[in-house]
Amino acid sequence: MKLYPFFFLLLLFTFFTACGDQSATEAETEETTEAEVTEATDFGGLALYTLRDTMAGDPKGVLQQVADLGYKNVEAAGYRDGKFYGMDPAEFGAYLAEVGLNPISSHHGDISTDNVDQVVADAKAAGFQYVVIPVPPMGAFGFNRETRTMVMNQDIETVMGNINAIAQRVKAGGLQCLYHNHDFEFKENEDGIVPMDYFIENSDPEVLNFQMDLYWVTKAGADPLDYFAKAPGRFIAWHVKDMDDEGRFAPVGEGTIDFKRILDAKDQSGMKFYLVEQDQCFKHTPLEAIAISHDGLKNIGFE
Repeated sequence: MKLYPFFFLLLLFTFFTACGDQSATEAETEETTEAEVTEATDFGGLALYTLRDTMAGDPKGVLQQVADLGYKNVEAAGYRDGKFYGMDPAEFGAYLAEVGLNPISSHHGDISTDNVDQVVADAKAAGFQYVVIPVPPMGAFGFNRETRTMVMNQDIETVMGNINAIAQRVKAGGLQCLYHNHDFEFKENEDGIVPMDYFIENSDPEVLNFQMDLYWVTKAGADPLDYFAKAPGRFIAWHVKDMDDEGRFAPVGEGTIDFKRILDAKDQSGMKFYLVEQDQCFKHTPLEAIAISHDGLKNIGFE
């Protein structure tokens, strides 16, 4: 009879210990679920060129909004005088980390063989992995006002030589170099040469690869899948933007481009990351457009 109190205490101890374990398990489950939800909604990339005017007034505030919308990676397009959006490279990288954004690539329209080393040093200091040549460099990019079309106004051998020289220096500096297309690279020039074909055939994949703008290649009448087959593994990045019925830029999922078909070929393309971009917004503000595009990415199946 004297053992009963002992067994009673043992029973109470077992009960409360089990409750404690259950509470801990429930807490862990809640934490896991919350982490999974966060991971599931934090994806995709944004080319900040879309927000170039919006960024001008309050870059830090806008970047916070980009993070709040669920974007993960960002591509800069606001480098001037050694700064990104008015911030020193290290400050810019630190702020991106603070709001949960990853600096993945940076566009440099004014890159040349004279300034490439400084560009690379600053891009590295900000945490970027890729330097992107967004147009034919060193004065080779122009705009024909009569036809209202973009043009390459130097011979293709000179352009390719400058692109390769810049890419070599980017690699030597420890980053990767990509070339970004518009539509004219997919159209025959006056010599019957398709510039994109020439760039592929006359560059080293160990030094230079490509960022395919899916809108512009479609605008040119070319098929992205044909180029994935022609140069498998070399289209490391994509710009994802849609096209409306008038041929204008549109938020992802509100246009006519069959992204699912393109996404099915991502392995052949070599795509490692992708970025929403919209050069101009017609029916929405830029922030509204990128919010719609982020939802569109999810609906299409981008991860």
